[in-house]
Amino acid sequence: MFWKKLSHEEVKKAVFEALDQNHNYRGEYPALGVPGTYLDTTEFYHDAPFLKDAPFMSVMVRNPNHIGIHTLSEESVLDLFQGTQKIERELINLVAEEVFTGEKGQQDGYVATGGTEANIQAMWVYRNFFKAEFGAKTEEIAVVYSSDSHYSMPKGANLLNLHNIILDVDEETRQITQESLENSIAEAKENGINYFIVISNLSTTMFGSVDDVNRLGDFFTNANVTFRIHVDAAYGGFIYPFTDEESAYTFKNPYITSFASDGHKMLQTPYGTGLFLIRKGYIHHVCTEEAQYIPGKDYTLCGSRSGANAVSMWMILKIHGSEGWKYKMASLCDRTERICTRLDRMGVKYFRNPHLNIITIKSEFVSPRIAKKYNLVADSYEFTPKWYKIVVMHHVRQGILDSFLMDLEGELVSKN
Repeated sequence: MFWKKLSHEEVKKAVFEALDQNHNYRGEYPALGVPGTYLDTTEFYHDAPFLKDAPFMSVMVRNPNHIGIHTLSEESVLDLFQGTQKIERELINLVAEEVFTGEKGQQDGYVATGGTEANIQAMWVYRNFFKAEFGAKTEEIAVVYSSDSHYSMPKGANLLNLHNIILDVDEETRQITQESLENSIAEAKENGINYFIVISNLSTTMFGSVDDVNRLGDFFTNANVTFRIHVDAAYGGFIYPFTDEESAYTFKNPYITSFASDGHKMLQTPYGTGLFLIRKGYIHHVCTEEAQYIPGKDYTLCGSRSGANAVSMWMILKIHGSEGWKYKMASLCDRTERICTRLDRMGVKYFRNPHLNIITIKSEFVSPRIAKKYNLVADSYEFTPKWYKIVVMHHVRQGILDSFLMDLEGELVSKN
């Protein structure tokens, strides 16, 4: 993977040039038929002096609408915002082709509000795909995912009226158990379920565990059923491809059809910056034909959406470049590894994928005092926690980590 690093001035220049290509509501030519507008000037005045050096905030104030999917055509869905929509198209192609090594021009996608929407978008696409291409009935379709998966899976299945098949995981490895996989799918087939939307996790929220996508693909192929695999890479999408050079999570893998990945986690972009990426030939199954007043139609759950969010993701990736981003993610994994070495010396039991920056510690080693003092996240707030996790981010200073480890060790020594 490779993309060029840009300077701050180059990024600023590109964004302002894109804004110049967008319609200016304050300009000479009015947009009489469009309800959208720049932000309310009472609070967001357009001539604030700092805006000339703040490209993202300038896009926010100008408020471009990025409705639709811009990879379907080089034409802008709304000509009023063709400049920033072009940036979104470049962003989608960069992530699909450079991060997830897809073939040039062979993926569609858009900037969603986050991983939840992107995951539900995938389920929506595959439900309609199975119905259109195979004559499937809704009651014959199920979403398959592990018990460690994000809650957007049952949420999406509920919204789309799909069956849930929740697979057990091994307590230590966090991998889907073979027994659960075999028994659950056999039972589903007996109950008339013939089509499977399989969710493979590229880092679960609580554990940072990564499902074996090839194992899942092999299993469903050998089971002689119709399936498609969607990857929930909401957390891992912008770190794992940079820390595991042998990752199976790419568009080169024929088992994988789509990805969800968030910018507001590892990229540190504003909330509301998720990505949905899918191979060409699928997205038309969710075309909203009724949206005839929109040139190019709409294919997304959210409809109108902020162009500023797409610009923010593009800016972060461009300001670092591929090599800079790879170094930044590697440095997080190095810090995480050093913490794990200290935990090993203390005899603390934990789970960690070596390519990620999440450490999940068994609760028997963490007192409520420490969990509260350091804001550790529990696996459950309704029942007695079994695990607590820490996420090693750049904003987490080394002094805080050292203090946490000293506190933890002190308590463990006093217990013994």
